[in-house]
Amino acid sequence: MFPEHRPRRLRTTPAMRRLVGETTLRPRQLILPMFVAEGADAPRPISSMPGVVQHTRDTLRKAAVDAVNAGVGGLMLFGIPKTRDAEGSGAIDPDGILNVALRDLRSDLGDATVLMADTCLDEFTDHGHCGVLDAEGGVDNDATLRVYAEMGLAQAEAGAHLLGPSGMMDGQVGVIRAALDRAGRTDTGILAYSAKFASAFYGPFREAVDSQLKGDRKTYQQDPGNVREALREIELDIAEGADMIMVKPALAYLDVIRAAAETSTVPVAAYNISGEYAMVEAAAANGWLDRERTILEVLTSIRRAGADMILTYWAAEAAAWLD
Repeated sequence: MFPEHRPRRLRTTPAMRRLVGETTLRPRQLILPMFVAEGADAPRPISSMPGVVQHTRDTLRKAAVDAVNAGVGGLMLFGIPKTRDAEGSGAIDPDGILNVALRDLRSDLGDATVLMADTCLDEFTDHGHCGVLDAEGGVDNDATLRVYAEMGLAQAEAGAHLLGPSGMMDGQVGVIRAALDRAGRTDTGILAYSAKFASAFYGPFREAVDSQLKGDRKTYQQDPGNVREALREIELDIAEGADMIMVKPALAYLDVIRAAAETSTVPVAAYNISGEYAMVEAAAANGWLDRERTILEVLTSIRRAGADMILTYWAAEAAAWLD
């Protein structure tokens, strides 16, 4: 007879569990999304995301240095302008809040971290959509691409190492890549939001960027039930020159992350988004969950599904726990 098999032998001590652990979660795998508001004279708390704020330029700089010192792998920056227009012109203005903040952080941090920029118009348009509208009020894909190319160049010139096109326009990666290459910005990379779903979990983010959106984005973001479509989008973005791809949201789409990880030839990111953050924070505040254990379990599950890196509002705090 074979000896009795006892899997619990490999769980007996913390050292044993660490030795046989299958999934790693390290600070370098975490990316911190950050918000900076034009004209803010003090950080503005975001009510639906306890602990997250719209930064001033000065507090952004301090928080960014603190996060990098904690060991996070990168920073993803979102800008919140004081004024908006139909074209989202603040996105391409060298003196617009996002581009100014990128210059601040690149000056402060140099190449000590990977500085990323959200390459999308939704924060800058007075209608809240991710692109330029046509005469019927729909998003004009090709007109939007022309603006994305200018926006990408402005962000690269401001110091971004990686651009994050998140608008889900057809051809956005190829257009931005071509514009960067023509301008000699061949070292600027693209983290493509390739599988971005029309999710109910974005609600708190809308507050975070003072979104002007009325209605939804279902004509350009993906249907939550479609996996094959997500993989097709990923394949197209890689063919157009994406250096990394992203699945967003994360927790309700772990199967998509797994499928992406099994097929992608470039690194896979996942965005642990605002609604996922808010749910855990609310439950922990009510004493229903152990906050630290839950956060680490959430992040580990995203890594286990196959994400090489995770954008999460807990990045700096979790990095300190993991260090």
